[in-house]
Amino acid sequence: MSAGNQKGNQRDTKNGLDALNGLKILDFTWVLAGPTATKFLADHGAEVIKIERRELGDRVRTTYPYAEDEPGTNRSGYFCNVNRGKYGVTLNLKDPRGIELIKKLVARSDVVFENFAAEVMAGLGLGYEQLKEIKPDIIMISMSGMGHTGPYQEFISYGPTLQALSGLTYLTGFPDRDPVGPGFSYSDFAGGWAGVLACLHALHYKNRTGKGQWVDVSQLEGLCVLMGPGFLDFSVNKRIPERMGNRHPFRKAAPHGAYRCEGEDKWCAITVFTEDEWQGFCRALKNPPWTREERFSTMTGRIENMEALDQLVEEWTNVRSAQEVMELLQREGVPAGVVQEAPDLVDKDPQLRHRGFWVELDHPELGIRKHEGVSFTFTKTPGRLKRPAPLLGEHNDYVFGEILGMTPEEIKKYTDEEVF
Repeated sequence: MSAGNQKGNQRDTKNGLDALNGLKILDFTWVLAGPTATKFLADHGAEVIKIERRELGDRVRTTYPYAEDEPGTNRSGYFCNVNRGKYGVTLNLKDPRGIELIKKLVARSDVVFENFAAEVMAGLGLGYEQLKEIKPDIIMISMSGMGHTGPYQEFISYGPTLQALSGLTYLTGFPDRDPVGPGFSYSDFAGGWAGVLACLHALHYKNRTGKGQWVDVSQLEGLCVLMGPGFLDFSVNKRIPERMGNRHPFRKAAPHGAYRCEGEDKWCAITVFTEDEWQGFCRALKNPPWTREERFSTMTGRIENMEALDQLVEEWTNVRSAQEVMELLQREGVPAGVVQEAPDLVDKDPQLRHRGFWVELDHPELGIRKHEGVSFTFTKTPGRLKRPAPLLGEHNDYVFGEILGMTPEEIKKYTDEEVF
């Protein structure tokens, strides 16, 4: 079993044990939402055993969304980031012997995670009622798209469809254009965090009562709760929220938006809320004549003439780098920030560098690669990235041999007969 190597400014872990040390999780999740949840738990010490199909593994092992690699290879940073720190095993769940091995793993587990469509686990004989017969205090976290009840329970969903159903897609974009939606599956990350919280709540209940339970996580509902202001506006004012581009929906601000800067597709976000900030903004620009025009003398006037103001602001930002714009404005107390790209975040951001957020892991196929680090710190149990994402079936010998006690001969037989 190879643990891999770790490099970089990893946070000190000598102060104590990981917070979730000893917690055992059996992980059937795949793609992004479920693996995101179990990733956070693994970062803080949980033992996570990831179950994959022996032929293909998780569909995002290849360079998702492309399919140029051989099935089951490990070329995807997408996969590696959300599966680091986990043990990886393969099983043929169409073989009764594979199901029996799963049941043995359930018997020693605290939590089972899955994010299949409703009824998939029950169809395998691994629904909550069946698992409870094996381990009465087991916690099962089901993270389907719609939940396990209601008229949509059998629907199969993906991040973009959930974002559309929640209203997020409709609200993302500019008022004079069609909805664009978030650029990535934002809903999967929201669902992942919902899964983490659900797991911790269930563990707290179990610690108090000794009882496990089944947790039905609807990823759609996990995303809907983030749309609260729009729902509240409609329920109270009967006002339907509309796309606003970069405008602020609830506070008066002008100028306010993302402004094009020097270079290709470079931007700086600027927001002026108060009269003091407006005066600081004018000083940063060295008080050009237009800043003293009557139409821009009050916040009301600046909002009424927002389009003209935006054009004048962008004439100033267009000939300066986003970094320069940000620094000039911040120096005068004006909220401003570079719209960062991946290279900015990974290679240049001084805050992330100082906190040791990026961690390098040495993957046997990909080599040394940076990973996002632990998202929150504890003084005594800081969390850490223990190993790179597993190769397909990398830990079969360890999990089935050392943990379940199978002999090398049994492991070879099961491998030859395609149970593993």
